[in-house]
Amino acid sequence: MPISEKNLLKLANGSDVRGVSIEGVADEPVTLNAEAANRITSGFLDFLSQKTGKKVKDLRIAVGHDSRLSAPMLKEAVLEALTYAGAVTVDCGLASTPSMFMSIVLPETKMDGSIMITASHLPFNRNGLKFFTKDGGVEHEDIIAILEAAARSPEVKGDLAKVQKYNLIDRYCHHLRKKIRAALNMGDTPLRGMHVVVDAGNGAGGFFATQVLGRLGADTSGSIFLEPDGHFPNHIPNPENKQAMAAIRKAVLDSHADLGLIFDTDVDRMSAVLKNGKEISRNALIAMMAAILAPDYPGSTIVTDSVTSDELTEFLQGELGLRHLRFKRGYKNVIDECIRLNKEGTVSPLAIETSGHGALSENYYLDDGAYLAVKLLIAAAKAKAQGRHLADLVKKLGEPVESREYRMKIMGEDDFRSYGANVLKVFEERAAEAGIRAAKPSYEGVRLVFPDGWALLRMSLHDPQMPLNIESRKKGGVAEIAAKVQEFLKGFTSLDMSVFKD
Repeated sequence: MPISEKNLLKLANGSDVRGVSIEGVADEPVTLNAEAANRITSGFLDFLSQKTGKKVKDLRIAVGHDSRLSAPMLKEAVLEALTYAGAVTVDCGLASTPSMFMSIVLPETKMDGSIMITASHLPFNRNGLKFFTKDGGVEHEDIIAILEAAARSPEVKGDLAKVQKYNLIDRYCHHLRKKIRAALNMGDTPLRGMHVVVDAGNGAGGFFATQVLGRLGADTSGSIFLEPDGHFPNHIPNPENKQAMAAIRKAVLDSHADLGLIFDTDVDRMSAVLKNGKEISRNALIAMMAAILAPDYPGSTIVTDSVTSDELTEFLQGELGLRHLRFKRGYKNVIDECIRLNKEGTVSPLAIETSGHGALSENYYLDDGAYLAVKLLIAAAKAKAQGRHLADLVKKLGEPVESREYRMKIMGEDDFRSYGANVLKVFEERAAEAGIRAAKPSYEGVRLVFPDGWALLRMSLHDPQMPLNIESRKKGGVAEIAAKVQEFLKGFTSLDMSVFKD
């Protein structure tokens, strides 16, 4: 039985399509199967044809995937739809999400659009589709249009013999190597003498160790989990995951490496570990990238998500002389704000989330973990040549003493967004009555300013949840702030307050 329009629309996840693609997890039925992928691809063709003004048969589309187990099945369905429509179809095989956008930019490929089959760091049974045009990743409203077109499209079977193959990662790595060589001006092997280890988490990012670092002369011994394996047997391929960060930290210390790099499954996110074991993630990653960019963009604006620390603001503005714009959660939100600022004349070189999604204006506003790693490597090599340490860039960055996130479910409310909006309104009013100030401007939720810390209550981007982030500059401060927050939330019986009992 064909998948209904309602079920197709349920696959919308921000600016991506995501669903369960293989069985194996209790109570998680398959929602993104071959038929769905096939029809969604037809919907993308309809969307891209309208956007470009080209006939479908004149479109050039590239397709790539990460290491997920369901990738071959979904890729075949995607290729079937593309070849049936007569589009020039190029199979790029195992690839990264950023490289799929670069297939549109690189002069050797010059695609009209591209499709990446990935669900980022989600569990092994999930998968999804990301779509790119010359303007970058599509927006949420574009995803809805694509899914609505998919609902009108039948499942089709094209001629797979017409599919062309192209080693996009090889070309993409050439592009990255060229960037490093040009920046360092130290010959073909400018990273010789540097020891850098990589943790690819068994995702698609192993290429960075072999085809970028190795080819530039770096010692990559001690790198871990470079082999693609969709079971993800070692740890979740996610730089926000504590186990993942512990793994790359151990690899750096065991190998006595100069630097460690860790990527998520599809390589659009990155974090790092310095020689001494210090993690460069979340606020520290933002600070590091800003410090690298500051000399070239003095006085510019760094756009981040809403949960960054006050200490980061103090570092960006006080130490680097930059402006910090704390915007909304969601990497597309942050990137779009960065683009908007630059268009109106406000220089903004970096849009970056604490999750490790970072996009530079100099790199097509593309959230590319490998490109962040390139910038980090260039800075590390220059520091080493000058007898300095990469850690010096962020040595004045402060850190909160305590931090915690609570995620309160909204239970039994059909219109959970309206319910959440009312919670936020009353929350801010009650805080004001108690003499607690709300930070302004606030682009997302309500951020309360306490004497020794802060609390941000907001709506989840996609789920019936209200995340609460708290940071404190003193020991025991998170518990004190959490107790105050609970007072301001009394009477909201649909909020699951049990999270505070842990």
